[in-house]
Amino acid sequence: MGASGWDYLTPYEGSVEATLVAVQRQVLASGDYIWPWETLAEYGATAEEPLPRPSSLDALNAAKETEEFWDEGTHTILDIDEVVHTTEAPDPYNPDDSGTLRPLRHERVRHHFGTDRPTPAQFEELLARKRGGVPDPDEMLTGECRMRWTGLYVVLYTDGEPSHLGIFGYSGD
Repeated sequence: MGASGWDYLTPYEGSVEATLVAVQRQVLASGDYIWPWETLAEYGATAEEPLPRPSSLDALNAAKETEEFWDEGTHTILDIDEVVHTTEAPDPYNPDDSGTLRPLRHERVRHHFGTDRPTPAQFEELLARKRGGVPDPDEMLTGECRMRWTGLYVVLYTDGEPSHLGIFGYSGD
């Protein structure tokens, strides 16, 4: 199938970790994600023990312990396991870097937004540009995420206070 890009604009929940959990719960509840065992069935393949769609993050995490999950993933932020607080690029040869969400480097925030305190509206504007077909992918905000199974976030501000996170990445196989 190939990887899928995803992005979210979500209220800030006091920490990046709490915000990640909140977004994952929303996506899980929406059902708007690929479930690997359903994809296997579409292609006529079967798993030894197919798992139903999870009803909780605990059930999702249990599914992530299987090889079948990582054969496809969900193509959403549900494929992210943890927040890391380094802006160093993930290493494709380090398995610990898969499934991570990290902050966009400060100089890249300034490059894309022209400020240290971007707003939710600016994030939406940059995403709209992506959808409009900016010719140079290196100039797109979402082009900053260069490793599959990872994501980046930007703290967004309203009236000078953190109010939202802009999250984007790509995953799936």
